[in-house]
Amino acid sequence: MDNFFNMIKRCNRFIAMIPLILSLAGVISLLSISKSESTFLSREVIIQSVALLAGIFLTVVILLLGYRYFSELDKFLYISGILLLLSVYIPGIGISFYGSRSWIDLGFTTFQPSEIVKIIFIIVMASYLSKHSDSLSHMQGILKAAIYGLPFILIVAKEDFGSGCVFCAIWIFMVFCSGLKLRIIGKAAMVFCVLLPVFYFLLAGYQKERIDAFLNPDDLSLPGNYQVWNSKVTIGSGGFFGKGYMDGTQSSLGFLPVPESDFIFAATVEEWGFLGGAAIIILFSILIYNTLKTAKYAVDLNGTLIAAGVFGMLFFQSFENIAMNMGLMPVTGITLPFMSYGGSSLLSALAGTGLLLSVSCYQKI
Repeated sequence: MDNFFNMIKRCNRFIAMIPLILSLAGVISLLSISKSESTFLSREVIIQSVALLAGIFLTVVILLLGYRYFSELDKFLYISGILLLLSVYIPGIGISFYGSRSWIDLGFTTFQPSEIVKIIFIIVMASYLSKHSDSLSHMQGILKAAIYGLPFILIVAKEDFGSGCVFCAIWIFMVFCSGLKLRIIGKAAMVFCVLLPVFYFLLAGYQKERIDAFLNPDDLSLPGNYQVWNSKVTIGSGGFFGKGYMDGTQSSLGFLPVPESDFIFAATVEEWGFLGGAAIIILFSILIYNTLKTAKYAVDLNGTLIAAGVFGMLFFQSFENIAMNMGLMPVTGITLPFMSYGGSSLLSALAGTGLLLSVSCYQKI
């Protein structure tokens, strides 16, 4: 017990407190969004609350075991992660939502394997890159690192393009922090720009609709603009101070699509106003800054890369979700870490927090 409290004292306090604050804010917002006349505590609130308690327990377990313990299991985790992603194709277990076969039916609730596999992906890529950092000075080493992570990205992106983008962001930030040369970054950026039009034609129909809607935000005849338009109306209706807790109308009357998940930021700002929205953005900014700080001062490259991977996950998801709520990015279905409804998403974010806390316990300063 004394060892645990000593570890807590050494941990980054911002990384310890901000995820808890954001998670509680998510439950509070969900309580308002999902309210009904028949019951005070909705099924969504109960599931999210249970996931929060389980996530806190998971965070503590990861902190106690330490990130190095999980790095030693990299081969086992690699195989387990692939199998977990493929489990959604098992008949009778894997189910589809919104045209994406990315969930497992547990009977009492659903589970999204790709959320937990994000953490597995971070651990196995950190282990691989820390062992092969010298080879990343040339393109052959980069290609090997890409091939190592490719099975995860391909399986996820096939069913869920948004999650596939998160995996790509994680990979990019981790490779960058492993000592990649600037000239290679420049070459990779040029190749990406050349292939960008090709990626567009490989997208599914509904994904192209979202891109077209983003490029033509004033064309309300495009189906993809319905969500974003209502999201911006919801944010604007909150004003500076908000309408008040449980007094939001856009989400409660059904104008705002999926307010509990994809558009929870807009639903929250409607009730809490500009001040509430600014507070959320500031909290995420402080958390992300401290994540970078943890990566910079980690005692070994493996710790640096794990922190970089969690940074990539949190930064990309929070930026994309908040920006798409404001119409500044295409709608991808990416959740807002800690706040959006979804037990799998919350567990993933808190597991990442556990890894960050573990790395922050052993700093150079």
